[in-house]
Amino acid sequence: MDEENNGFDEEISNIIILNDENGNEVKFEFLDLIEYESEDYVVLLPVLEDGEEDDGEVVILKVDDSEENSEEESYVSVDDEETLTAVFEIFKEKFKEEFNFTDGE
Repeated sequence: MDEENNGFDEEISNIIILNDENGNEVKFEFLDLIEYESEDYVVLLPVLEDGEEDDGEVVILKVDDSEENSEEESYVSVDDEETLTAVFEIFKEKFKEEFNFTDGE
């Protein structure tokens, strides 16, 4: 799932609006930027619309810096489970006092 940042919501600076693969706008709360193996990854929490159920899952996307001239950051999905797990473990360690993490099994 390739996604591009449309910019920050000016009213709430930690909300990011991305386009999904179908061109639909999706809002996320920016939780953290994690560096792993010289790459940057964002940890995002989907913003729920009224009536949607919170499953507590975060989205981890790689910051795509291939377009050096671009003023907007782009994000791409991460297919490597090892990388996703490692980035999430770093995130969990950083925020173990602020969030109640549970295994989703």
